[in-house]
Amino acid sequence: MKKFFDSEGIERKIVLILRLIKESGQPIGACLISRRMRDFGVTLSERAVRYHLKIMDERGLTRLAGRREGRAVTDKGIDELNNAMVQDKIGFAISRIEILAYKTTFDPIHCRGFLPVNISLFPKDQFGDALKVMRKAFETGMTVSDLVAVAGENERLGNITVPEGKIGLATVCSIVINGVLLKAGIPMDSKFGGILQVKDRSPLRFVELIYYSGSSLDPSETFIMARMTSVSSVLEKGDGKILANFREVPAPCRELVVELVSKLNRARIGGVLSIGEVSEPVCQVHVDLNKVGMILTGGLNPIACAQEAGIQAENRGMASVMDYRDLRRFSEAYKARRYKQ
Repeated sequence: MKKFFDSEGIERKIVLILRLIKESGQPIGACLISRRMRDFGVTLSERAVRYHLKIMDERGLTRLAGRREGRAVTDKGIDELNNAMVQDKIGFAISRIEILAYKTTFDPIHCRGFLPVNISLFPKDQFGDALKVMRKAFETGMTVSDLVAVAGENERLGNITVPEGKIGLATVCSIVINGVLLKAGIPMDSKFGGILQVKDRSPLRFVELIYYSGSSLDPSETFIMARMTSVSSVLEKGDGKILANFREVPAPCRELVVELVSKLNRARIGGVLSIGEVSEPVCQVHVDLNKVGMILTGGLNPIACAQEAGIQAENRGMASVMDYRDLRRFSEAYKARRYKQ
């Protein structure tokens, strides 16, 4: 019998709308919400979005910020988002990886297109100190790329607006490798994010891990918040624990993967710590039959350095995509910021 009122479906759409408004960082309207919902495989007309927003206003989950500005999430809405429909959050990380890989259009040969980024929001008065702490991580390749973007209050990084009192830093996310391989016809299985022990400046083994398929957060965010890294120690002594990710690709693709990684390196995109042999373990991690394991550096390692130094940042891993042309070398951003001090 056909359902005339699907309350569960409405609740799922409300949770997604709340998430989109919150991640935007500023009030947004029904038209923009409708477009962004398509990224999550949900087709809802602008009129239907307005219907859901009316329900959310009545519940006190959102408020009208102005006729042109759209809706903002209330404190009650944020609480609802944090607690509602836990089963829908499971696997959100892996779906986010797949979406960002699909939206990656970066061409490493011509150095153009969009690539995925993480976004970190620093207190305005601590950003200069954070840059100093992070500098060595960028200079020594302890990240996916030395390309970054910086934005001040009320400016945008991807689809996120930097709030008052903050400065935003966009760092390249390791999903760029997923995206480039996907466009070349190579499927990549994203297994987990973890803490990789480094010994004598060489990757040794994973000591902690979180599977993407069972997580609602980017594992790197979780490990940073839990203060489980010692990236600074790796940079200074060669021993410690860093953020890293584990992927698998089909064995017949290994040669092409190596070729694409080389092209990415020439475009200032790195982050590949190790590519294993067919069906052979990598850093003591089992690899499936006829697969090749890969260890990728976590894009948030420089941010972990800042956290270790006591500088807090609000991190949004796998946050958005940005145009490659809007990024610049960290050294340029560092000099520009230093002269403003």
